Amino acid sequence: MHSSKLRDVMVIAEKEGLLRGERTQVVRGRMPEALVTRAKKRTGIDSDTDLIEVALANIAVADDYADWLLSLRGAVGSEAELEF
Repeated sequence: MHSSKLRDVMVIAEKEGLLRGERTQVVRGRMPEALVTRAKKRTGIDSDTDLIEVALANIAVADDYADWLLSLRGAVGSEAELEF
């Protein structure tokens, strides 16, 4: 994996126990070739299985900070001093 972000995702997934156990679940689907090619190029992953695993781990351990921050858009606490 080229990206340290993806390595971090896999470390978090491992620590949370998401990668333990038997690999019994089959996940498959038809994807546009260009999408798969670009994803493999960006990640440095050659295996379809490994690519899907990283993608699922990325979703599973995603940080919701951006969503939380955007949910605060336009909200200012009443205790905030707005005078310059």
